[in-house]
Amino acid sequence: MAKVISTLFISADGVAEIDPDWHFPYFDENMGRAVTEDYDTSDVLLIGRETYDSFAGAWPEREAAGGEDAPFAKQLGDTRKVVASRQPLAFTWRNSELIEGDLVDAVAALKADPGIKGVLIPGSISVVQQLLAAGLVDELRLLVHPVAARKGRKLFDDGDAALHLKVVATEAFPTGVIRVIYAPAEAPAAAGYDDIKDQAPKGQ
Repeated sequence: MAKVISTLFISADGVAEIDPDWHFPYFDENMGRAVTEDYDTSDVLLIGRETYDSFAGAWPEREAAGGEDAPFAKQLGDTRKVVASRQPLAFTWRNSELIEGDLVDAVAALKADPGIKGVLIPGSISVVQQLLAAGLVDELRLLVHPVAARKGRKLFDDGDAALHLKVVATEAFPTGVIRVIYAPAEAPAAAGYDDIKDQAPKGQ
């Protein structure tokens, strides 16, 4: 079964709507390596409409320009791109297709396809939120910037139930960025103060 991985740049206060002013100053070779590792996990990109428009507006031109980022731009162009949009799209970027029908059903079908190694969701906050709620995200890979953005859309919106996670791996970069890889987890056993008070500070 294909693994579904979400990769996001995010601020310390949970904002995943990127502002270049607080994102790019922290981008270094370590973050570049982490992003490369994320993209190497998958042979299908799943992206929302806004992310698609952003990518399609930049990467084909970078590929054509033949600069130092052209190889990665070509990799993106060659990769199958599945786009979630409530509106019809006229695709100008090769290997792009629109999800037909329900997002959750479509992603469940991608996960079950034996010909797919993995599905990567770069950005695309709304898509990630829906798939987290449906239990279809296998890993949540966050590059946490040491900044409180204080404005912008957050990854975790209000909901009725807590979303429990387990830490798969962590790495701290010299810039202060922390890479955290989470996977969904079962809720821990219920507990109250009486259950933990023997672990609490005892005083002097």
